[in-house]
Formats: sequence, structure tokens, C-alpha cells
Amino acid sequence: MFHNLRTALQQKGISVKQYAEVLGIGEKTLQSKLAGRTDFTYPEFRKTCTLLCEYNADYLFAEKTPRETQTTGTG
Repeated sequence: MFHNLRTALQQKGISVKQYAEVLGIGEKTLQSKLAGRTDFTYPEFRKTCTLLCEYNADYLFAEKTPRETQTTGTG
């Protein structure tokens, strides 16, 4: 889940540990959020948008990649 967010972090050279520190949470908590088991809080969302300001928030927090959306549609 949150493939785009993970990709954006990688492209900027930001590790999960560094991202967790920016958000002020533990790595395990962040892994749970990235896996979709728990939700991001609004302050975490805002910090993410500031950290990755060159990306659109809808893109970062999309639960499916564009390819998954295309292949799961009914036709």
C-alpha cells in the first residue's frame, strides 16, 4: 500500500527511519501506516506534504498505483 509514497521517499533518498523521525513516530508505527494497517494522522499528512512538496498529495496517498487501478476495473 502507498506505493507512490514509498517511491517518492526513495527518489529523494529518504529512508523509512528518517521519514519516521520527521513524523515523530517509531519505525514500526510507520511501517504499520505504510502497510495500511493504521491511518496517517492529519499532522503526519501535512508533514509529508511539506517534506515531499514537489508531489501531489493525492498521488502520494493513493492506495493503489495507476496500473492497479486500470487492471482492477470492470469492463
